[in-house]
Amino acid sequence: MLRSASLCWLTLVFFLAPPVHAQGMLLPTTQIKVGPQTVQAEVAATDASRSYGLMNRQSLPTDHGMLFVFDSVGMPCFWMKNTPLPLSIAFIDAQGMIVNIADMQPHSLDTHCPAAAIVFALEMEQGWFKRHQIKAGMAVKQLPQR
Repeated sequence: MLRSASLCWLTLVFFLAPPVHAQGMLLPTTQIKVGPQTVQAEVAATDASRSYGLMNRQSLPTDHGMLFVFDSVGMPCFWMKNTPLPLSIAFIDAQGMIVNIADMQPHSLDTHCPAAAIVFALEMEQGWFKRHQIKAGMAVKQLPQR
């Protein structure tokens, strides 16, 4: 009986939160609008998922990224230890405005911090924001509730 209940629960989790590559964690995904672009984003909204981020990820599908959602407004910094992908990060404030964007190099211990307090950060493949002419001051829409 326990095995059956466990299997039922695992099936439910699979359909509610598609599996992703974050160290065995199942992360939900959401679709957001970054300027005029649509992005599929894995949502890292727990301490564990935010800490792991995109570590050990070898690739990202086109127009996919990771959205970090913080519990409160703050100035969290990011680094790239154990992350083999070159990434760009957009720091996003509570109103959904991009504060600043930074490029991050693989396996680097350099920190990248927001220029002002934020509640979201979006990591995409390096150059994605520049290719789509996304800049500081632009709006990100359809962000999840905190």
